Amino acid sequence: MPTIYQLKPAFQNLLRPIVGRLAGAGVTANQVTIAAFVLSAATGAALWRWPTARAALLAVPAVCFARMALNAIDGMLAREFGQKSKLGAILNELGDVLSDAALYLPFAAVGAVSAPLVVAVVLLAVVSEMAGVVGVQIGASRRYDGPAGKSDRAFVFGLIALLAGCGVAPGTWTNVLLAIEVALLAWTIVNRARGALRERPA
Repeated sequence: MPTIYQLKPAFQNLLRPIVGRLAGAGVTANQVTIAAFVLSAATGAALWRWPTARAALLAVPAVCFARMALNAIDGMLAREFGQKSKLGAILNELGDVLSDAALYLPFAAVGAVSAPLVVAVVLLAVVSEMAGVVGVQIGASRRYDGPAGKSDRAFVFGLIALLAGCGVAPGTWTNVLLAIEVALLAWTIVNRARGALRERPA
């Protein structure tokens, strides 16, 4: 099933001039990864503290987009400028799930948003990323199968925050979206496990 992740090559091409300038300025992939987490944590903390504030809500979609850009940039710096490292691989995987948790769990404080559904999405997101990494352990590649990758999760939470920030009160529609995301994440976990099993060497 198509996912937003499949747009990544085109997105990377747009970012390539910026990546070249960052590399020339001495910025490292690991610094970008850490910056993405700090940005997510700061935005999540603001949303937790002011869950009804328009500024806090509207900051979320902007940060979701910025995170997608930073995630692409750190990977390009690592691959195209010789910055790959074991530490970078660890930071990249942990940074994604920690950033998700820091940015998305505070939605549980937003009125009429189901806290159990928010927690379920975050937990299943962690499991889905683990399912992607486990493929490497059995000799397959790191799996990114959909339909609910990290970019798709960012789109869902960014949309909720954008609409809420524009005055659309959270309610049934919010929880329906989250319930759908729970189902899609479960599907994603199965797809990643199956994909790894199909790919593994005989």
